[in-house]
Amino acid sequence: MITELLIATTNVGKQAELAELLKGQPFKLITPQSIGLDIHINETGFTYQENAGIKATAFFEASGIPSLSDDTGLEVEALNGAPGLHSARYSPDPEAEDQDRRRLLLEKLTPHQRPWAARFVCYVVLAVSRNERFISNGQCSGEIIPEERGFNGFGYDPIFLISSLEKTMAELSMQEKNRVSHRALAVRELISQLRTHGQA
Repeated sequence: MITELLIATTNVGKQAELAELLKGQPFKLITPQSIGLDIHINETGFTYQENAGIKATAFFEASGIPSLSDDTGLEVEALNGAPGLHSARYSPDPEAEDQDRRRLLLEKLTPHQRPWAARFVCYVVLAVSRNERFISNGQCSGEIIPEERGFNGFGYDPIFLISSLEKTMAELSMQEKNRVSHRALAVRELISQLRTHGQA
């Protein structure tokens, strides 16, 4: 049974989402900041699963605490799946912020005919020990729109429209987002696995 779980990211947006998704589980949630853990990890994997595994393993080895990490990408059909694995590092400017990456994406999409079909893909890896991992994934389909809408979320959320809800990811409340998002689906599957194996 897991008693403590380290949310293996320093991204406060992800931390908030994951904490909400894991609320009610029988383990104490810990952030790297709360234990003074400051490590930089090069995401050298060739898939979302590999990158999530690299991060989860590094945080586990640094802390000794079961560590949960995710790797998420936005795949846009008109751009042949880009930015994909490089979603968080899409801009050539290392100092670029979320708004800069959204602007660059829209610039690249401008020559293409709408709708700009897209999907978010998320892989979650929980490193429980050196040899034991749990892996899950989730997807959320939608489209990219040319104007930003909403003030919640982070990353590409303000320009990712969920057609069935007629809202962008950034217009959803945390409760709504945690019902339909790629990360929510991946974490839900992970919790199911943990319960099956007596870890939650």
